[in-house]
Amino acid sequence: MASRRFLGALSRHFRSHKTLSLTLPPLLRPLPSLSTPPPLSAPLRGIQPLDSLRSLVTLRRFSSRPPAKSSDEEDEAEDDDDDDDDEEEEEEEEEEGGESWDGEEEDADASKGSKCIVQRGKSVEEKVKEAAEIGYRVVGSLDPSSENPFKPYEPVFAVVQIGSHQFKVSNGDSIFTEKLKFCEVNDKLVLTKVLMLGSRTQTIIGRPILPDAAVHAVVEEHALDAKVIIFKKKRRKNYRRTKGHRQELTKLRITNIEGIDKSETIAAAA
Repeated sequence: MASRRFLGALSRHFRSHKTLSLTLPPLLRPLPSLSTPPPLSAPLRGIQPLDSLRSLVTLRRFSSRPPAKSSDEEDEAEDDDDDDDDEEEEEEEEEEGGESWDGEEEDADASKGSKCIVQRGKSVEEKVKEAAEIGYRVVGSLDPSSENPFKPYEPVFAVVQIGSHQFKVSNGDSIFTEKLKFCEVNDKLVLTKVLMLGSRTQTIIGRPILPDAAVHAVVEEHALDAKVIIFKKKRRKNYRRTKGHRQELTKLRITNIEGIDKSETIAAAA
């Protein structure tokens, strides 16, 4: 395109120079000199420089080419790129932090939760309903000075369900379950979800629960299970996290099993 314009300007210059030479009188016309050729710069004086041609080319906008960005837009794009680079560097620094234990994170989460979340106190009816869904009922508190709920061993067993776990228990056994809410140490409980009862002479199977059966227990303590180490790693990401978890447990002591005839069992034992 530029070369075509250059040739057009050159042809116009020669045409104008030829017309001027024809209109001048013969006395004013320059004599032809055969010895000295005309300088090459003379016919190029009327030609526009290439910079002006480039400016004309840049002023035109074609639909196939995107418009040139201004200086402000370029500065904003550079700022966005710098922000993205800073965010990527911060993420890499956080990932390079290495190992972290759950103690500090749990404390931070607890402090945030205490500030942001306000738990509503539950009524007695709601507590009883949730306990029944888990599979127990709180009868009352045990008085060790006047009561002795523990009985000698009887050859009777029961299969009870507490939450999502099942246990085979007998009189005097102790079991660890997931922490039971709404009960304290030395509280007397009745385990209502009894799936099966058995003795030396008979076995009773529920479909799925025996409505007339019950297992009595006493809460001995609330404890924590052994720590389980949880290690997470992502390949080629420099990501390593080590956390520990201790499950809350409740220890129950079985005191009595009801819903099965024990007379035959006692006679057989005698």
